[in-house]
Amino acid sequence: MPKRKVVITGASGAIAGVLLPALRERYDLRLLDTQKTDKDGAEVAGVHVVDLLDKDRDLYRHHFAGADAVVHCAYYRQHGQGDDVYFSSELANLQLTYNVYQVAWEEGLRRLVAASTNHAADLYETYALDGVAPMITPNMNGSDNWYGWAKIAFEQIGQVYASGVSHGGRPLENVQIRIGGPRETDVENAPLGDLRRMRRALAVYISQRDMAQLVTKSIEIADIRDELGLPFQIFYGISDNPHAIWSIANARRVIGYDPQDNSEERFFDLIQAHMQAAASLD
Repeated sequence: MPKRKVVITGASGAIAGVLLPALRERYDLRLLDTQKTDKDGAEVAGVHVVDLLDKDRDLYRHHFAGADAVVHCAYYRQHGQGDDVYFSSELANLQLTYNVYQVAWEEGLRRLVAASTNHAADLYETYALDGVAPMITPNMNGSDNWYGWAKIAFEQIGQVYASGVSHGGRPLENVQIRIGGPRETDVENAPLGDLRRMRRALAVYISQRDMAQLVTKSIEIADIRDELGLPFQIFYGISDNPHAIWSIANARRVIGYDPQDNSEERFFDLIQAHMQAAASLD
């Protein structure tokens, strides 16, 4: 049986780097990025150099032709500081996102799985960590920074395409994954004894195999329709973390996400070191 063809944007980036080992085994991949090397300068095999910010979609539509799905991880970063830089950078990301969605729709792809972020609900995080607000759910949108704001708009671009209303009644199904912390270093890097930073790191953790499972199930599950019949979902991308402040209940229900790891077990020794350091500060 031939492998499913899947396009990966931002294939040389950090998020794709976590996913590629599992996705290479499972799919026939078409890898797209503006460069062939990762952040450490190592070449990523099979990458096609493409500028998805270019509005001339004919320059790269052949990469999408015949594909079943796209995993959209591409992100444009403009260097510099200040609101003007951050805002203009995120506007460019929205243009990039539109280009990817539009060419995917034009080429008849079935589904798009997008790398969104937990920062789309940053406004609620402080309250959740303080125990004032309940667990954050995927229908909660609100940010206190331009990155999070743009990801909310990023997700809503997907909702437009999923509805099909503006596209002749033909939807582009999509899943937005609000990725947590796909790193093994966040708990270790929290200042020793800073229990708030430690808890945040524990809450956001997602292991490599859990992220691969979440993405592959988001690609492959036959039906992602919500209660209104719209083929659109937002899932939080975290492992089965006891300290979680983000809900993965809908990912469990809709696609059968069954995370195999949890941060409390994974970082048990580091948690003990943090607790002991905090006790010595009292």
